[in-house]
Amino acid sequence: MSEREWQALTKSEEAFMVNSYEIDILAGVWGDLDDADQSRPVKELAGILLTLIDRGWIEVRRVAPWTSPSGKQGIQHGELVPREQLPAVLEDAANWEYPDDGNWIGAVTLVETEAGKKITRLSPGEMAE
Repeated sequence: MSEREWQALTKSEEAFMVNSYEIDILAGVWGDLDDADQSRPVKELAGILLTLIDRGWIEVRRVAPWTSPSGKQGIQHGELVPREQLPAVLEDAANWEYPDDGNWIGAVTLVETEAGKKITRLSPGEMAE
């Protein structure tokens, strides 16, 4: 299933899927978008991303602080951004930029769902081919 679904993705959809498993914030998608997609307005890109979210392949979350058992500070995927808030959040150009201070806490991040993993990874049958 994954290869057929993956092949059906547009270049911009593929970029969002890649970003969802890279453990980066939304701003990281710029490195995966081709030149034509990079020139699109954020509102248009947000619409493309919403279709992947509505398919159940990607979730949008906020980055949250994390402390390891040894006390080391880090980050993790935090709270899910509710679907009704997504258009406004994704159309805000500030959410598509890396923070000036380097602090990712609260930044928008894309998270691959279990259904999304079926698109981005080969099934055992496909690996055997």
